[in-house]
Amino acid sequence: MPSIDALDPPDENTLRILVSTDNHLGYLERDPIRGFDSFAALEEVLYLAKKYKSDMVLLAGDLFHDNKPTRRTMHKTMEIIKRYTMGPDPVKIQILSEKNFANGDANYLQEFYSVDLPIFSIHGNHDDPTRDGNELLAALDLLSVTHLVNYFGRQDMIDKVEIAPILLKKGDTQVALYGMGSLRDERLNRMWQAKKVRFQRPSEGEWFNIFALHQNRDLGRGSKNCVHESMIPEWMDLIVWGHEHECLIQPSESVVGTFRITQPGSSVATSLTAGESVRKHVGVLDIRNNQFRLTPMPLVQVRSFIIGEVSLNGQGLDPEDPKVDDHVTSFLENEVKVLIHEAKEKRNDLLIEAKAQGNDPEEQNDQIKNILQQPEEILVRLKVEHSGFTTLNNQRFGARFVGRVANLSDILLFYRKKESNDRTGTKKKRINNAMDK
Repeated sequence: MPSIDALDPPDENTLRILVSTDNHLGYLERDPIRGFDSFAALEEVLYLAKKYKSDMVLLAGDLFHDNKPTRRTMHKTMEIIKRYTMGPDPVKIQILSEKNFANGDANYLQEFYSVDLPIFSIHGNHDDPTRDGNELLAALDLLSVTHLVNYFGRQDMIDKVEIAPILLKKGDTQVALYGMGSLRDERLNRMWQAKKVRFQRPSEGEWFNIFALHQNRDLGRGSKNCVHESMIPEWMDLIVWGHEHECLIQPSESVVGTFRITQPGSSVATSLTAGESVRKHVGVLDIRNNQFRLTPMPLVQVRSFIIGEVSLNGQGLDPEDPKVDDHVTSFLENEVKVLIHEAKEKRNDLLIEAKAQGNDPEEQNDQIKNILQQPEEILVRLKVEHSGFTTLNNQRFGARFVGRVANLSDILLFYRKKESNDRTGTKKKRINNAMDK
């Protein structure tokens, strides 16, 4: 666990960046329980950026969940960002490059705006530019034109990708920030293979190189449906990988061996999968010359989520029993109760750990406007292997947990165990033999 001293204010030669991604603002905004979860998480992200004296915030795509966010989502987003980014304090970052943003200079350099926490963001696959009349516009363009966010990394050419860095300087530290907003994975893969993806490098000086992207990682998706780590230039120093929702915030060494990768993951769960149940973090990234340190910081304004798995076979349940549904319901109800208890214990551990690292939940509740609503109602997913048994009605089952579980209509996920290859082959052989007769 990092000490609180590790997050003392940065000195004049240390550039501090708070790193987050996949905030998915507006997700389930009409849900009476979970509708504000994404906004509570975003506010905590910006609260931590301020608390730890970050020089800037870097978002690696999917700030919004929908390509065309509702007015309610846009209003809420703009209100939160304005409250945390506008202020009288000077920004200590110099920008040495030109033509970095669609709307001119960085927002904190605008004459009639007073920004003291600049946000730099690329777009993701959920909020990528789409045609509106004769123009390609993204939701981030609205935040950019109002100087709330510095939107970068957009690629408008269809036959090649040219990635020029934003050159940042604080004291003796120089950072080249590269960004590439989300592109179709197959198309990008073809261009990379054809050597039509090019990174421009500064002509002189020593630079710490960061690359923010929002694409599939090579995690069993097929060789043409992702970005391979070996495609990324070896001279990069740190990759901030968006799009993947599992939080793997600690920098890991790439297969190339010359750079490291941090995968912050999403700040709100948008699916009930194992990856989403991993504890959510943001990263406080300190860069001094060509050295860096990333301190994970757990998020507490995040709804607890726990996942479990059970098989109905071997539990003393008889599928021929006339009351088997009642017995199965009782058995699964007890399993869910155990998961709820485990989730509450993990929540308590999270709050203790966060407080020990200087992120006091009680202090947050006094200062944050959008806090998590009804945090005692958690997300539960129980995977049930039910070979030989019928399924239960999820909504009827969920009604037993009103006030305790937030996803009442999809607690249970029923599945059947796949037949082994040997059994499948034997079955096909029997069918073929029968056909031959």
